Formats: sequence, structure tokens, C-alpha cells
Amino acid sequence: MKPLLGYGALLAAAAVALQWLDYQRLARLHSGDVYLFLVAAGFLALGVFVGARAFAAPPPAPFDGNPQARAALGLSERELEVLHELAAGRANKEIAARLHVSPNTVKTHVANLFAKLRARRRTEAIRRARELGIVP
Repeated sequence: MKPLLGYGALLAAAAVALQWLDYQRLARLHSGDVYLFLVAAGFLALGVFVGARAFAAPPPAPFDGNPQARAALGLSERELEVLHELAAGRANKEIAARLHVSPNTVKTHVANLFAKLRARRRTEAIRRARELGIVP
């Protein structure tokens, strides 16, 4: 078994030596092409970097929830929480469980939101809140 490993290692070393010699020959014959390729690759990388920096979209402004619109509508913090839960697509019972209140309390908050946002249904209230920038 040991002679087999020795022969295998010797053959691997010989293959590496032959590949190195072939590389040396290729590098000497085509040195101008290698340099040209390296310069072109460098300019390509530089162009991609500069293009990505120049044409990158500015980062979006952080969401602030439009405090002026919330104050103008007179939304309470709890109504705002219920509005966020409505925008997430949750039902009254789910909202009640998440906020630790009764479903009737959630219904009252939803009715108050409908009145303040001048909406008749949930989708209309959410659309109006998004237009005003109250919910993302």
C-alpha cells in the first residue's frame, strides 16, 4: 500500500511540474495578451464600481407615520395599533388576542377609525391611511 501512495504522490508532483512548465511557456509567448487582459479586467471592475455608485438609488427615507395627519385626525395610540393590525390583514378576534383586549373593544376602535378616516369598510380605511402616510 505504501509504494502505491509513493508512486501516486510522485505522479502528482510530475503533473504539477508539467503544468507549471506549460504555464511558463504560455506566459512568455502571450505576455502582451495577459497584460492587456489584466488592464481590461481592471477597467471593467472600475467601470462597474463607478456605475453602481453613480446610478444607485438614494436610500428611502425612514417611515415616520406622518404625525401631523395622526394629530389632525385625532388618532389615539390604541387606534393606531388597531389600524396597523388591520393593515396586516388580521380579523377582530386576532387583533383582540394580540392587543389583550376584548373583541368588542376592537370593534369600537374600528368604528372610531372608520369615522375618523371617513371610510365604510376596512379596505377603504387602510387605503386612506396609506394615502395619508399613517401606515406603511
